[in-house]
Amino acid sequence: MTERLFTTKEQARLQCNPNVQAVSDKSITYTDEFKRQFIAKNEKGRMPREIFEEAGLDADLIGVKRIRSSGKRWRAAYRKNGIEGLQDTRKTNSGRPLERDLTPEEKIERLEAKNRLLQAENELLKKLDLLERQMMKKKSQSKRR
Repeated sequence: MTERLFTTKEQARLQCNPNVQAVSDKSITYTDEFKRQFIAKNEKGRMPREIFEEAGLDADLIGVKRIRSSGKRWRAAYRKNGIEGLQDTRKTNSGRPLERDLTPEEKIERLEAKNRLLQAENELLKKLDLLERQMMKKKSQSKRR
């Protein structure tokens, strides 16, 4: 992360660009479409700064270092996962939910679901144990004969 912080005025200016999804004092989040366009143009030999400036993004305001690191990050993500690697998944990733965001009813619902899952798992383990014992019994009977 760069040490350069964006002023409120600079943030407003950047936010007006259709290729920018969000801006804070420390970072810029670009649209998935802009990232795809960046990769396509970059693969045709266009330089990162040139691509940003064509998109109406001021390279001097954003910073050449920030542009280079964004390009490097997007190219790596594209090589690893293709177009899907360029998508912003922060909102859609199913991570561990924050407990403080859950209402008491939601907590109870989740605990009940977890309880049902554990009960089903126990039933499955009991059935497996029973099948194993039956198999062992058949093996021992066939050896006696």
